[in-house]
This record gives sequence, structure tokens and C-alpha cells, in this order.
Amino acid sequence: MTNRRQFLGAAGALSAATLAAGGPAAAQRRAPVAPPQPAPANLTPDQALQLLIEGNRAFLNGADFAGVTGAQRRLSLAKSQSPFAAYVTCSDSRVPPELLFGRGLGELFIIRNAGNTVDTVALGSVEYAVGVLKVPLVVVMGHERCGAVAAAAQVVTDNATFPGQIGRMIEPIIPAVLKARNEPGDLVENSVRANVRRVVNQLRTQTDPLMQEPLRAGKLKVVGAYYDLDTGAVDFFDRA
Repeated sequence: MTNRRQFLGAAGALSAATLAAGGPAAAQRRAPVAPPQPAPANLTPDQALQLLIEGNRAFLNGADFAGVTGAQRRLSLAKSQSPFAAYVTCSDSRVPPELLFGRGLGELFIIRNAGNTVDTVALGSVEYAVGVLKVPLVVVMGHERCGAVAAAAQVVTDNATFPGQIGRMIEPIIPAVLKARNEPGDLVENSVRANVRRVVNQLRTQTDPLMQEPLRAGKLKVVGAYYDLDTGAVDFFDRA
């Protein structure tokens, strides 16, 4: 009798757990898809960009990427790396590049700071990715409702000041706000895109020959993007 009670109790617990999880069908629906394969070597700039576009499309369609994050992949990267893109984006916690594009370990060389600006440290990181790691693509991505850009807009419109180093941090964004302030529409969102264009132009035209030479040879592209927090879509709006 005791054994039978124990068996029934265990079966009941299992059934309750299954129902709480939505049943076997729900568990099957939530099972992650097979991880994407690591990007192949020697991608062209356009091929690298296409990987990101396709990855974001899958993200929008609800693909539950497991990511290339397993032990075998980790060990294969332990002694070297070969990312296919360098990514300059905001520190905002809602903007994780690997997740937005369904990519895994060792694929994106990411430089993050509030407002996706490029100072000496960030520029050196980008140049390292291009000159040493040979990435064919550099992406600069701003995003909807960026706090750093909003703060820069407050400086322009209200002569606002900010404590600590925040004011100095957002200074490079102010020229983008000044350029965007006469455009129709929302000042902050227009300034986000203007700031991306400013940084993209900086990387295309004001960098060391180690970036200029592959740019001229067509082996490197620098593109600008905008991430919509509401929809999850990434718009690569500056591809020139």
C-alpha cells in the first residue's frame, strides 16, 4: 500500500508539473531551435551585413535561438577569435546585439558606451577589430528612446547640466542634436539617427590608414543602424 501511495504521489506530481508547464505540446513549442552555425570565414562586407539582417528577421519571427554557446564552441575559441563584425552600440541594457541577431560566442566584437559615441578608447577598439581581427563590417547602432541622446537634447533645449562625468560624456552627441533640431518630428529620435550618421562618417573619413585602406579596397564597410525597442526591428539606414 505504501509503495502504491508513493507511486501515485510521484505520478501526480509529474502530471501537475506537466500541466503547469502547459503540457508536452507546450514544452515542445518552447524547445530552442538548433543553434546557428558560426559564420564562415572570409565573408565580404555585404555577406556579413546579410547575416545580421537575416538574424534580426529570425529574432522578429520569435526564433528561440540557443546561440553558439556550447562547450565545444567555447573551447574552439579559447586561443583565438575571428568575429565577422565590430559593433558600436549603446550600453542600454535593452540593446543586446547577440540576441537581436541570433549570434553566439566569438562572432561580434562589441564596443558599448552610453550614446554609442567613439572616443579614443572606442576608436582604438574598432581599429583593432579591423586591423588585427580583419572584420569586414563595422556597425554603429543607436536605439529608440536613448537616454544619453535625450540628455544631450536637454542641454540644447533647456541648457541642462548633469552631475559627475555625465555632462562630459554626452558632449560629443550635442552636435548631432544641433543638426537635428530643425527637422520635423521628435527631436530625440531624429538626434539618435543624426548621432549615428556622425559617428559613421567619423569612422569612414577620419580614421587611420589601417581602416581607410580596406574601405577604399571594398574589403570593409561601415554602416549605421537604428534599433526600435517597441518592434525589435533593426533598420540599417546608412549603408553608403
